[in-house]
Amino acid sequence: MTRIAVFYLASFGTSLLGNSVTGIALPLLVLFTTGSPLGAGAVAIAAAVPAALAGLLMGSLVDRINRRTAAILSDLISAMALLILPIIDLTIGLSLGWFIAVAVLSSFGDVPGITAREAMVPAIARAAGIDPARLIGLRESLAGVALLLGPAVAGTLVAALEPVTVLWITSGTAALAAILTLAVPSRATAHPQERDRATTRRAGSLFLGLVILFRSPLLRAMLLLGVTLAVVLAATQGMVIPVHFAFQDEPQFVGFVLSALAAGLLVGGGLFAALGNRIPRRTWFVTGAVIVAIGFAVIGILGPVWSIFTGAAIVGLGGGGMNAVVGLTFVENVDEGQRGKVLGAQNAIMTLVPPAGIGAAALLIEFGSLHLATTVFAVLWIIAVTVALFNRRIRSLEQVRV
Repeated sequence: MTRIAVFYLASFGTSLLGNSVTGIALPLLVLFTTGSPLGAGAVAIAAAVPAALAGLLMGSLVDRINRRTAAILSDLISAMALLILPIIDLTIGLSLGWFIAVAVLSSFGDVPGITAREAMVPAIARAAGIDPARLIGLRESLAGVALLLGPAVAGTLVAALEPVTVLWITSGTAALAAILTLAVPSRATAHPQERDRATTRRAGSLFLGLVILFRSPLLRAMLLLGVTLAVVLAATQGMVIPVHFAFQDEPQFVGFVLSALAAGLLVGGGLFAALGNRIPRRTWFVTGAVIVAIGFAVIGILGPVWSIFTGAAIVGLGGGGMNAVVGLTFVENVDEGQRGKVLGAQNAIMTLVPPAGIGAAALLIEFGSLHLATTVFAVLWIIAVTVALFNRRIRSLEQVRV
């Protein structure tokens, strides 16, 4: 593998690992500082809406400047935002207002950074002489590694250090991601000039990415499936599993479910990286969607601990291959000069979705039962998969370009 691909993947993995560790450490810091679970929830909500707006706003910027530059700027914004909290803690002292302000500022680094790295895949693949399918498969595997290591690293650091001290490390991780991205040659992520000039003139609308998403039957179907998966996963990970193990007086197992899911993602993404071009994409997509449904069904039974771990691993295995096909579809079916706007719109939507899943699960558990919640979400996934598979464009996934 060439140096370009290695540094691209390293920067992607480092950025995602930093986000994973921050996602554990920051809520703990809010709880330790304010003593209020409601405060932690307020910080999460405060970050969600600006993050979605950042996805829409910065998508156009990603299409106007070198995507390497956009990724570096995003990482630096995240690094500086995370650095504010330890400095404030050492000087005037932390309060809930500071957490909300930093969450809002950090949101303008996280989503645009993801968008820029996703949008540069074709250029990186061309410059590195690697097939885009393999690059995306490796990227999905790295996502699994980051999710696998993130909670473990965060738990170790929080046990050894104060949560506010951990933020010095996560800020440094974001800065390291920027340095690794800087090692990718600028020429490897530059826009094709002719196409860039043509699209820039007609790319003024803030909502152009949303318009392109919803006008394309193929992209719309992929987005529907992605949103449904995010809802069901958020509900399962964020509410159903924690409540189940709390009722069983076994809260220590919650983290292992995420690790099983991440291990499945690692294997699924790795298989796609190795075999992506040897098996039709529709086969990958359909098989992945069905495997995910089986995994959710196994989890939904809420049986012995080992069965829940197995179900999470099955969900990850199917999701790794399916997500790779979705990512490749967006890469291949969106014009170079519009990819940032479209991916930015997609990421903006995906940022808002998880709280809806967790909220819906909470209502179903409160007024029904855990088994009602798992049944509803399993059926929701099956319906979404059925609708997607009847989409004419998905049935001819290998040939279609929009």
